[in-house]
Amino acid sequence: MTKKLKLAVVGRPNVGKSALFNRICKKRIAIVDEMEGVTRDRLYAEADCFGLPFEVVDTGGINPRSQAMFNELICRQAEIAIEEADTIVMVVDAHTGITDLDSEVAKVLHNTKKPVCLAVNKIDNLKDEPLIHNFHGLGIEKIIAVSAAQNWQIAELLEAAFSSISRENEQEEEQQGVRIAIVGRTNVGKSSLINYLLDEDRCIVSPIPGTTRDSIDVTVTHNSDRLTLIDTAGIRRKHAEHEVVDKFAAIRTERAIERSDICLLMLDSQQGLTTQEKRIARMIERTGKGCILLFNKWDLVKGFRMEHCLRNVEEEVPFLKHCPKIIISAKTGRHVEKIFPLIQETHASSLQRIATPALNKFIETAMQKTHPPMVRGKRLRVYYMAQIGVQPPKFVMFINHPDLMADSYQKYLYNQFRETYRFTGVPVLFQLRGKKARKV
Repeated sequence: MTKKLKLAVVGRPNVGKSALFNRICKKRIAIVDEMEGVTRDRLYAEADCFGLPFEVVDTGGINPRSQAMFNELICRQAEIAIEEADTIVMVVDAHTGITDLDSEVAKVLHNTKKPVCLAVNKIDNLKDEPLIHNFHGLGIEKIIAVSAAQNWQIAELLEAAFSSISRENEQEEEQQGVRIAIVGRTNVGKSSLINYLLDEDRCIVSPIPGTTRDSIDVTVTHNSDRLTLIDTAGIRRKHAEHEVVDKFAAIRTERAIERSDICLLMLDSQQGLTTQEKRIARMIERTGKGCILLFNKWDLVKGFRMEHCLRNVEEEVPFLKHCPKIIISAKTGRHVEKIFPLIQETHASSLQRIATPALNKFIETAMQKTHPPMVRGKRLRVYYMAQIGVQPPKFVMFINHPDLMADSYQKYLYNQFRETYRFTGVPVLFQLRGKKARKV
């Protein structure tokens, strides 16, 4: 498999970079809002241009003189994207003309010696197309009028951006591997963990809740295994979602869970399991994803036993009883190396298959150990059990009548099944199928 070329979308704040990024990758990945500075970390997505697959990178607005929150870190993220890129699209606002910031950004791009294409955005009417001639002063040869809002001339922009790139530059790349979403409330240390695992400042980290807004994919290799880590925005309480971007961030976190294989649910050890973690845990179980609990910031906990913390979590959400748990410190790296073996174990559990004869033997043993209760003078009969799916593991029990399966007995069979086959860290789904009534 070949390594995809990278296209970076850069420019000063509020010129429409994220809107253009979404048009290029044909998905609503980046959060788009009129408020300046919404994009902070760099975002990656896969796209295609006339049969040429590539990666497109969205960046925050470049403004070295801004006093806005996280500005220095945002500019650094954009610089890294420029360094990684094979070709660059600089975005400007057609109706504003050349600004001092545009000139500074263009100067930086000229110094990279990389192919640069200028996208003159917000040309929403054909009569405005001549406005592109106001930008020749930036010294960029390839200038394309585009409208991210109207999806106009996006293909022409990509064709110009890749026109001087040879496909011979593509390199071999490994498979994406297991997808792991790092989820939790705001400010529990998700981005700090990503940075520690990568040994670089890949994500902006601060003590201010809500620093991360988009879902960010990064790749890490451990013992020749390739993993894709998805850093997500922290989910707030509904009444705490003061900005539109907070609501978008929560939606993108849910989507990150849906497209992952395993979720690392991070908790603040000082605060324990809150209502938001319970909500996220149930979301993980409902979508059938594997789950590993990470109790972060344990180095700040005083006067509380580890065993009590773990027991409290299991009592609050029964599914978490079957999930691996690690006490870590993303800041110091304590026990972080234990995450990778548990990822492999949990992923293997989600793919585990059990033969039908073994399942029928299990049912026979469990029912002999504890007989099902009588319901309305009738007793439950289980004819056989079979596995019908993986990721998550799904099983069907063929019985005489579903109404005869008491909730208490179903819970008993579930617990016995967990003790026998474990299925570490993954939800196990059971279906009941009754005997079809004979037609008279």
